[in-house]
Amino acid sequence: MTAPPFTHPFDDDKLHEECGVFGIFGHHDSAAHTTLGLHALQHRGQGSAGIVTFDGTHYHSHRSLGLVGDNFSSASVINRLKGHAAIGHNRYATTGETVLRNVQPLFAEFAFGGLAIAHNGNLTNSVTLRDRLVKRGCLFQSTTDTEVIVHLIATSPHATVVDRMADALNQVTGAFSMIALSNDSLIGVRDPKGVRPLVLGILEGATILTSETCALDILGAEFVRDVEPGEIVVINDDGITSLRPFRDTSSRFCIFEYVYFSRPDSHVEGLSVYEVRKRIGAELSRESGVDADIVVPVPDSGVASAIGYAREAELPFEIGIIRNHYVGRTFIEPTDQIRHLGVKLKHNANAASLTGKRIVLIDDSIVRGTTATKIVEMVRGAGATEVHMRIACPPTAHSCFYGVDTPSRDKLLAAQHDVAGMADYIGVDSLAFLSIDGLYRAVGGHRRNDEAPQYCDACFTGDYPIPLIDREGGTDRRQLSLLSESE
Repeated sequence: MTAPPFTHPFDDDKLHEECGVFGIFGHHDSAAHTTLGLHALQHRGQGSAGIVTFDGTHYHSHRSLGLVGDNFSSASVINRLKGHAAIGHNRYATTGETVLRNVQPLFAEFAFGGLAIAHNGNLTNSVTLRDRLVKRGCLFQSTTDTEVIVHLIATSPHATVVDRMADALNQVTGAFSMIALSNDSLIGVRDPKGVRPLVLGILEGATILTSETCALDILGAEFVRDVEPGEIVVINDDGITSLRPFRDTSSRFCIFEYVYFSRPDSHVEGLSVYEVRKRIGAELSRESGVDADIVVPVPDSGVASAIGYAREAELPFEIGIIRNHYVGRTFIEPTDQIRHLGVKLKHNANAASLTGKRIVLIDDSIVRGTTATKIVEMVRGAGATEVHMRIACPPTAHSCFYGVDTPSRDKLLAAQHDVAGMADYIGVDSLAFLSIDGLYRAVGGHRRNDEAPQYCDACFTGDYPIPLIDREGGTDRRQLSLLSESE
């Protein structure tokens, strides 16, 4: 078993999407294609990966802690995963060997046959449901909220797999984009608000469900459409069937997918992520332009927004910070001396571009503020005369409960300080965030409608579109990062 990857101390200052999912039906080489799809979705989760396949008679599974390339590059692993259908899952960080049981896809044998499930999102009533199921006699093998769905399916009075899933999912609240593999079908479903992405594609007669279009691109597959909020898609030998078993479906897609989570080469809900990020940068420039000499991104997530800012401001775009892509979650355990080196393990200033310059530093977000502080110190140390930081989203002042690994609110810098206080903490000459209306203009051309917002923007506004039942009921035993073992 591969050891769990070490979480680099400066990765801890970013929000992390928790999962990516991929499924394919009707292809003889389903395991290899799923592996490639998970490679493309590696940004959505680096802690573990798993694949389950079905060959018409038996299910085959391989699950490991660590990166996809570290665990699925062997021909012997792929050759054991036989079958014409497969689903796979990437997951954000887990800790400790015992959490291998938390790695998805989860698999269970039911009266109707086997079923594997992979889930991206978070249920907001999982603790309430789990307590009820335990009292009923259900035995849980993991600490994931996904297993709650497994038990709800098992205890459903309905006959078919799809009816059982619909019955189970009508009992849960929260955000979920989920794929499942049964004896005869690949099934995909999005929650009624469509918070997390899920897309449909085709390849050589096979059908694909996955989190992002970049996973289709790596295979040369064709994008068909987004799975819609509240839709169940059933794929089998008879074709594709669409069902809508949920009431009150209205899209509140996660707006932070455009800011940071999704890969820039993906198209999300009909929009190019790269183009949206450039528009975000242009909005930033119009809202909070400042006299400066150059625009510098914090790589890599600040690059597209910095390009947009520089074009709008008619300033030179410079690579003033170099990122070491070979450092991060697989880096050595840090000694005190290594910790003291700080952010230079991952970023280093390009002094030739920075010396004597007034710079606009563009980043996607500020969470705790620790990385921003160190980057500003590093840039000043390289000779920058002024540092003006611009952030490609509003202040992140609220925790996410819909599938994003977010610190508690008391750890969020924007929840503890106003913008001036944040600027003092980070050590910049000026600090400005994109307004919520500016973000909406960048993604859709509209201002935020407070009565009926188009997106889920709870991390900025505190407006949670899905009830936080466990939290409101006082039973929110917060799942650890990501659903890891508690003491």
